[in-house]
Amino acid sequence: MQVRIVMEIIGEDSRMIGREVVADLEKVTRGAEDLGLSLAESKALLANLQQKMVETQVELWLTENRQADGRRLRHKGYYPVTFHTLFGDIRLKSPRYGLPGGETSNGPATISPLRQLIPDHVAPERLYLETRWASLVPYAAAAELLVDVLPIDCGANATTIRQHVMRAAGRIERELAEERVSFMQDSCPRDWMDLPIPDGRIVIGLDGGYVRDRDDRKKNFELIVGRSLPEDGEPRYIGFVHGYDLKPQRRILDHLKKQGVQANQDITFITDGGEEVRSLAEMIAPASEHVLDWFHITMRITVLRQFAQGLRNHDEDAGNDMLDTFSRIKWYLWHGNRYRAREAISDLYCDAECVEADYPNMHKFLTAIGEFQSYIAANYASLINYGERYRSGERISSAFVEATVNAVISKRFAKKQQMQWSRIGAHLLLQTRAQALDGSLRSTFQKWYPGMTNDNHDGAEKQAAA
Repeated sequence: MQVRIVMEIIGEDSRMIGREVVADLEKVTRGAEDLGLSLAESKALLANLQQKMVETQVELWLTENRQADGRRLRHKGYYPVTFHTLFGDIRLKSPRYGLPGGETSNGPATISPLRQLIPDHVAPERLYLETRWASLVPYAAAAELLVDVLPIDCGANATTIRQHVMRAAGRIERELAEERVSFMQDSCPRDWMDLPIPDGRIVIGLDGGYVRDRDDRKKNFELIVGRSLPEDGEPRYIGFVHGYDLKPQRRILDHLKKQGVQANQDITFITDGGEEVRSLAEMIAPASEHVLDWFHITMRITVLRQFAQGLRNHDEDAGNDMLDTFSRIKWYLWHGNRYRAREAISDLYCDAECVEADYPNMHKFLTAIGEFQSYIAANYASLINYGERYRSGERISSAFVEATVNAVISKRFAKKQQMQWSRIGAHLLLQTRAQALDGSLRSTFQKWYPGMTNDNHDGAEKQAAA
């Protein structure tokens, strides 16, 4: 059978502007593979349709805008322009117009209106898809995916896509608010009572991961990532390169504000107790608290118990006494008795120094106890009654952050890829990857390009109502 697909373009006054044949197909049905459009046919159809539609739209737009200060402009020729869209690269003739009065000291003698219409030479929808896919998979894989499913002949390569992603990430970065380290800088405490009742507590987990440094392959640098979990609302990701972002608290504050967090809202930060992430949670909000992750406490105690079990093979009494002490320390910490826990750790270190058994790992054991003692002392204010909080159904562990590190960092930056990264490249990609994972990247592009929200839904609803 013969299939002819015709496009009709109707103006706002219901007058037909143009009628074009966009495809002539001959279909022979011999098997399932012959039914409907093939991928090649659909690509050709979309490419032809896009070419004719964009040409007509550009022509109408130029006709409406061919004047300056109410006077028509003089035509002075054309130059070629390529507009990269989801459905093919459109070759256009960009007209040049002479300005009234000729060249002045304040600007050029000619203008090209298409630069105003398509300043970046790439369609926002294509830029969005390139950014989203390249944030989830390697740049080369994203380029292959675009070519496989869309009628894109050129311009879809790893280098171009990386440039487009960095452009979008740079724009996200530039929109960051000015330096703020606390909600107290934006409002006065006497006004907090007038704020509406907040929705509920929001929990934020922060942790770090390492990737290879492209500039020094023998070294790694740290990425800080986190996930915020409001009681009523969608979770959101955040990430940045430690040491590259010199104002990380501003980023966290901006992240919280985008989720509607108020100055009088309860905020809980859960971290592994490292100095870098612990400092990020300080003084963010008056109703915030920092909680030391219970998993990291028990992990350190487990390591110390293994040393004590090894000591028991050389001095049974000393080993058993220390195992009992570790059980008491864990009980104290679980119930929030940080004073007794710190006292027991200090006594344990003194007892370990007095052990005379010929235990080969005794020096490592003493070092581990000393590190645990310093760890608890540094996070003394972050020790809470874990048992009470657990029974209340509240979070005491940053296990969800460990999964965040795997989702945000390992699957894109490190695992199975052995890639090296520059600090700026990793930092910018983190901005788009975080939004791609939590689903907020589309809304960011819709804010930049309001027309992306118009997918003819309003027209379809009106037709359905009629």
